[in-house]
Amino acid sequence: MVNKGEGTYSLTQCAFQESPTMKSNSKDSQTNTPPSSQGEPNLNAAQIVARIERMPMTGFHVRARLVVGTATFFDALDALSIAYVMPVLAALWQLAPAQIGALISIGFIGQLFGSILFGWVAERWGRINALMWSVVIFSVFSALCALAWDYNSLFAFRVLQGIGLGGEVPIAAAYINEISKARGRGFFVMIYEFTFNVGLFFAALLGNLIVPTLGWRVMFLIGAVPAILVIIMRRDLPESPRWLANRGRLQQADKIVRWIEDQARQGGKELPPVVIRPVAERKLDWRELFQGIYRRRTWVVWVMWVMTYFVTYGLMTWTPTLYSTVFKLSLQESLLLPLMTLLISVVTGLFVAFLIDRTGRRAWFTGAFLLTGIPLLILAMLGANSAMQVWLFVTVGAWFISTNAGALYLYTPELYPTRMRAFGSSMASVWVRVASAIGPMVTGLIVAQYSLATVFLVMGIVPLLGAIVTWRFAVETSNQVLEDISP
Repeated sequence: MVNKGEGTYSLTQCAFQESPTMKSNSKDSQTNTPPSSQGEPNLNAAQIVARIERMPMTGFHVRARLVVGTATFFDALDALSIAYVMPVLAALWQLAPAQIGALISIGFIGQLFGSILFGWVAERWGRINALMWSVVIFSVFSALCALAWDYNSLFAFRVLQGIGLGGEVPIAAAYINEISKARGRGFFVMIYEFTFNVGLFFAALLGNLIVPTLGWRVMFLIGAVPAILVIIMRRDLPESPRWLANRGRLQQADKIVRWIEDQARQGGKELPPVVIRPVAERKLDWRELFQGIYRRRTWVVWVMWVMTYFVTYGLMTWTPTLYSTVFKLSLQESLLLPLMTLLISVVTGLFVAFLIDRTGRRAWFTGAFLLTGIPLLILAMLGANSAMQVWLFVTVGAWFISTNAGALYLYTPELYPTRMRAFGSSMASVWVRVASAIGPMVTGLIVAQYSLATVFLVMGIVPLLGAIVTWRFAVETSNQVLEDISP
């Protein structure tokens, strides 16, 4: 139900309730707002998009990145926490390498189904509703993981936790892309994506501080904290105006855009003239992912996701266990080395944010793939004979592959129009989960049957293939309006 006078929307429609300030400002600002933005009969999606594209940075943009970024932070922390409790669980439950790999991977299988489910939910009921439900699911099952009593119970809870984890990140990326404008979108989105790297780092940091002292269960209890974010999302975050406009809910989209415009005016910022661009107003047809210009984009970005996350999770989820089992390091040493790797990788999140709009997406991805594969191949040739040798070359590779891991959440939503942006991003994220599940399994099988050097040979070849595909087939999207990239 929509109360037009008060601006209150139901959970299933907009998941946003305007503050009193917003309501009064919307009324006061109508004399300063172009006629086309006041609910006139000629209001259309093209005008909504044009007004978003002229919007300067406001408090809304900062708050949206903060709230959604916090959810993404916990998503990353929960996804990787299994790696830092595994050395303890492997000894406690006397797990074989194949069981370790399966327990690490099963969470990604749950994420695969979550990506598909919440991609559909986000297109049907909106980005914010999809975000809220995904956060609820992964928070609840994080708490249940802390109560697991054996291998099988933890295995089951990790599957269900993964459904929420898989849904949150691609929908969040689509939402942040849709509220940003073309110029500087890479910086805007990558500053948000920086929270994912920070979450990975804190998974390692807390693993070092908590697991040896307070036990593995506390790591999962921390993952239940973001349930509180649902209240903040419901209260403070409006639905994506681009999505609302595409669904024909133009009055709601207009009300939200006027509220953001009021924030800009109150901050003393001028609103440039509106530049209208054609906007296709069509409903989602999933077959379009494989038709026209989107066919090549879809398979290329899927390959990029697979190559990136096969390496990322194939290495990062196993390194604590490798240090403790292969090189016989203590528990603290086995957790400290990956922490140092992730600390270095966190810095790259800021590094890429400042550069990716200048270098362009295609050149950045290609270079990062190359500079991931080369050190891993060198490590394979050296034989991976010591823990410090492994740490050094894995850290260099992780430095570069982590930039692609974050930047793909910027790039993928750019490749699709609003009518299927969340769905397209979520379907690409399915391949993230496939690669993230297969990577740890492959590592476990190679360690058990071959050698550690063979692991790094495989992990070095994969990103080189990614570099070839990206350079040859990827399209450039930097500083272009979303509707121009994807009609």
